[in-house]
Amino acid sequence: MVMEHYIGIMSGTSLDGIDAVLVATDGRRIELKGSASAPIASALRERLLALAGGDAITAKEWGELDVALGQAYAEVTLQLLASTGMSAEQVRAIGCHGQTVWHQPDAELPFSLQLGDGNRLAALSGITTVTDFRRKDMALGGQGAPLVPAFHQCVLSHPERLRILVNIGGIANISVLEPGRPVQGYDVGPGNMLMDAWCRRHTGATFDKDAALGRQGRVLPELLSRLLSEPWLGLPAPKSTGRELFNAAWLDARLNGDEAMADVQATLAEFTASAIAQQAQGFAAGELLVCGGGGHNPLLMARLHALLPGWRVATTSAAGVDMDAMEAMAFAWLAHQTLHHLPGNLPEATGARRPAVLGAIHFPD
Repeated sequence: MVMEHYIGIMSGTSLDGIDAVLVATDGRRIELKGSASAPIASALRERLLALAGGDAITAKEWGELDVALGQAYAEVTLQLLASTGMSAEQVRAIGCHGQTVWHQPDAELPFSLQLGDGNRLAALSGITTVTDFRRKDMALGGQGAPLVPAFHQCVLSHPERLRILVNIGGIANISVLEPGRPVQGYDVGPGNMLMDAWCRRHTGATFDKDAALGRQGRVLPELLSRLLSEPWLGLPAPKSTGRELFNAAWLDARLNGDEAMADVQATLAEFTASAIAQQAQGFAAGELLVCGGGGHNPLLMARLHALLPGWRVATTSAAGVDMDAMEAMAFAWLAHQTLHHLPGNLPEATGARRPAVLGAIHFPD
C-alpha cells in the first residue's frame, strides 16, 4: 500500500495537554514525521475536570466545552502543519480521540463519551477528520477500550520475544504481545491520575515533576493494601475504567486522614507500579515497555524495575517508538484504518462481538 500522511491527536484522562503527531503510514509501516503539543487552558481544564468528576452542567455549557476543545485541537493541528512545512492538502485525515468525560462500559446503558467538535476541527484545519472511535465497539458489546493494542501489535510485536506494552497516562493499560498468541489488552488501574490529583491538591502543581514529592515519602503498607483491595482490580479482562471510579473521592475514602503528604504520594506511585507488575508476573520474564507520561516518572520506573526482576524494563523509545508520541500515533493509524474500511478494534482486547471499522468521518467542505 502507498504511504499516506495522517495526523493523530490525543488528550488523555490526565488532562495534562494536547499532543499531535504527523505520521506517514500504509497501515503496516508507520514513520513519525513531526509532533506538536500544547497545554489545555487552565479554565477549560478545570471545567473538564469538574465534568469528569460528575458535576452537573447545562446543555449550554456542554456545547461550549465541545466547541472549545474542537478549537483547541485545530490550533495544535495548525501549529503542527507550520512546524513540519506540510499543507492541509498533503494530509489524508486527522484521527482525533477527543476528551473523555464519562466512560461506563458495564452499565445497563453502556457508553463512552468524548468531547471535541470534529466538524469544527475539520473546517478549521481543512482536513478530513475521524472522531468517535469508541462507540461502534461498544455497540457490538465491547468495552470501547483500550483501542491501542491493535496499533501496538502493528508496530512493536516481536516474532520470538514476549513484550508487554504499558501506556501510563491517567489510566494504565497494557497490551500483551506474546509470539504465536492472540493479543491481550486491558486497563489495569490508575496510572498518573491519583498521583496528579494528590499533587495538585497539596502543591498546586498539575503533576509531581521528576517525582520530587513522591521520592521524599515512604510507602505506607496499610494504605497500599487498602488501595490494592479494590474489587475492580480483580475483575477478568476485557475491562476498562476511568475517572468515574478512580478519583479523589475514591482515594479519600481509603485514607485515615493523618498521613503525611509525601508518604501518600509515594504510596500512590507504588500502587500504580504494583497493579502493573501483578499483571506482568503472570508471564515468563520478557520486556516491559512503557509509554505515556508515566515513563518520565523516575520513582515509578524504578519501582517497576524492582518489582519485576529478570524483566527488561524500558520505554518504547528504546524499542524505536517515541513514548510521548505513541498514543497520538495510534489514533493517526486508526484514522487510516477507518478511511481504508479496515477494522480498528481487537475483540480479544475490548470484548466486542467482531472486528469493526471505527469512527465518524467529518469532511472539511
